Amino acid sequence: MTSPLQRSILITGCSSGIGFTCAQGLHQRGYRVFASARKAADVERLRALGLEALLLDLDDTASIAAAVDHVLDKTGGTLYGLFNNGAFAQPGAVEDVPTEALRANFQTNVFGPHELTRRIIPIMRKQGYGRIVQNSSVLGLVAMPYRGAYNATKFAIEGLSDTLRLELKGTGIHVSLIEPGPIRSQFRANAFLKYREHINKEKSAFLTIYEGMERRLTKPGPAQPFTLGPEAVLDKLIHALESSRPRQRYPVTVPTKLLWTLKRIVSGNVMDRVLLYFSRRENK
Repeated sequence: MTSPLQRSILITGCSSGIGFTCAQGLHQRGYRVFASARKAADVERLRALGLEALLLDLDDTASIAAAVDHVLDKTGGTLYGLFNNGAFAQPGAVEDVPTEALRANFQTNVFGPHELTRRIIPIMRKQGYGRIVQNSSVLGLVAMPYRGAYNATKFAIEGLSDTLRLELKGTGIHVSLIEPGPIRSQFRANAFLKYREHINKEKSAFLTIYEGMERRLTKPGPAQPFTLGPEAVLDKLIHALESSRPRQRYPVTVPTKLLWTLKRIVSGNVMDRVLLYFSRRENK
């Protein structure tokens, strides 16, 4: 196995939160980090911090291709790791989310990462090693009300990753899922913008719920107990990249570990009651 000083990794969604923290942390650890973001201003900010930053818009095929070409040009055609982190949440009840909004959520959270991963796998096959790490969510394990679009994208990532892991058995390429729960980031603020863009609460049967959701999404500070900093994800990412036996899944935060356990020991009806209880509490 190569040492961290010789490892290169491409990370998506590095403008803030998990991606930003992981890019900085791996850089400090000796990795050659290619930190990507979809806005030029964020790329310049990352470069000012000493990172090799580049534009990568998961909604744009040409941008994905150009980013991969840039990284391979800089590394001489090799890449040790890929961390698919870039994603956003589209809040709203399933019946209220326009199909075009659901499609946009899948483009950024599933189709874009899938296209990027497909471009990277031949490189890793040729070199005989590599690590693909997917940033999933507790909502890739269980479904919560009023998060149907995001739930669906993360369930899709879980399924694609499990399949990919089986298909790449014996190639030297390992696939792992990180499943965060509540993490301090700009995630809620960005979700609120998508909510305002696509959900008409006045015409919804869930008006009262949405009023509670708005308070949660705009509340200063952590919205949920047991919220951790993004460095908790960095710790799991390091293990996925450096362990000789990386895990298939890395649950992060107490809520994720609790729900991960409950899903395996209680009936579906009991699990529904638990999830509805938590949903009512958070959207009061």
